[in-house]
Parts: sequence; structure tokens; C-alpha cells
Amino acid sequence: MKPFVLIFAFTLLIGCNNVGQKKVEDTKKEDTKATVTQKTQRPIAFENGKFFEVDGKKMLYGGKDSLQHFNITDYDLKDEQFHYGIGRERFPALLEPEFITVKEADSIWADSTRFILAYSGNDVKAYSVKDLTRHEVVNDVLNGEPIMAVYCILADLGAIYDRQYGDKELTFALSGYTYYDEEVWEGIDGFVLWDRETESLWWPLIGKAVSGSLKGVKLLEKDKANWEETTWKAIKENYPNAQVLQSGQDYERPKTWKALDDVSSIVEDYTLKED
Repeated sequence: MKPFVLIFAFTLLIGCNNVGQKKVEDTKKEDTKATVTQKTQRPIAFENGKFFEVDGKKMLYGGKDSLQHFNITDYDLKDEQFHYGIGRERFPALLEPEFITVKEADSIWADSTRFILAYSGNDVKAYSVKDLTRHEVVNDVLNGEPIMAVYCILADLGAIYDRQYGDKELTFALSGYTYYDEEVWEGIDGFVLWDRETESLWWPLIGKAVSGSLKGVKLLEKDKANWEETTWKAIKENYPNAQVLQSGQDYERPKTWKALDDVSSIVEDYTLKED
């Protein structure tokens, strides 16, 4: 995943003056202090009652409907490092995205607007960072293959992933949580995803599922030969036939979806091996 620079409601700005060794050391101390302060200002899930037990199973709040809670028994993360917990259907992670042409989109975007661009064969899809900020996950299809475009606001990271695991397809959305680990990406917060088919949780900053029946299975980031970070100007000049994600989309969240009962082939073929 590659970084973008984006200002969100929760400003992630830390000053750094590079004048003299002592000044550098003092600045590092201030940076650490500022980072800790910002983290403590975010809602801490554990302190807000987002973890509980039902019939001996450890659960994580997923929404007002009890059927939305996540079973996190035997999960890999630490309770105290979760933030937020707004519910798993609050962000409109798209299932059937709609697109417009480059000509139609040119009246909307400035040349400097940041995009993630995915391409395979003659199929080119363009997702503005502004729209991905709202959706964070766009489940899509590129040249017949299921993919997703993702963007994490707090971590300022975006990427294109495959959603096809052998003969099975997964559909992703936001869990409503972020998570941090001081040993990963310098302790930045990163969103936690879930898939509808198994309701496993995934933490993209370490590239794998961390709970559920798919725990340990890796996220399949697309090869960089199939996507790039770019600008609207570059898209207009180099990909005039691209399909551009339409802004302002939303949808009625599905009440049910097809579950995968047998995930043995996914676990066998796609589980990350320990070093």
C-alpha cells in the first residue's frame, strides 16, 4: 500500500524542525508526545464497552442489530489498541459502483486531484481519493476479475486488491474500527475491514485476516503493473477511455448475504506463512 497526503477531520499533522542534533532530538520527543495525545483523543473501543461475551464467545460490537456483532474468539489483536466502533455498515462501502466517462468527469475534478487508477487489458477504472475517502472500500470488477479499491483516511494509504480466492469471491466493507500497533507503520492507525462471506476481520497494515475462519489468510494486493497513484491530469492525457467512479453514491445495506461454509481451500492456499 502506498501513502497519500490527505487532511481529514482528525488532523494528523506533526511539526518537525531539523536544526541541530539537540533540536532534532527535542522534536522527536514532541512528535511522540503529539502522537500519543492524538491517539488518546480517539474513542478507545475497549473503554467504551465494544468488547463483550455471548455464550462463552468473545464478541466485538458491529452495530445495533445483534446479528452484526463480530465473533472474535481466538483473534490476533489486542483489545486496548482498537479505536472507534461506530458500526460496520456506517460507511457506504460500495458493492455495485457506478461510473461516468472522462469527458463527464472533467467538469468535476481539478487537474491536481489525486486518484488511484487500476487497469487490465482495455479496462481502466479511476477512483478519486476524495470519493474513496467517503467509501473507503469499493468492491468492483476489472477486466472480469473481482477487485477492490481501498483508501484508509487516518493511515493515508490506498491500494487495489484482488477479491478472488481460487474459485471463491469475497466482498469487503469497513468494520467501523481502526487499530494501531507501535511496531507496525510507526504506530499509525489503520482501518479494520471485514468480509461479508465469513465475517472475518482483516487489518490491511499487516496484510491479513486477524479473526474468523479466514484468520491468517493474506490480502491479495494487485501487482503494481495493474495500478498506480496518479492525478486527474494524467488520466485525461493518458487514459481518455477510463471509467471514473461517480461521486455521491450510496445504497441500501443488504440484510443478508451468502455465507461461505467451506473455506478450507482458501485457508490452505492463501494463509501467510510465519517467518
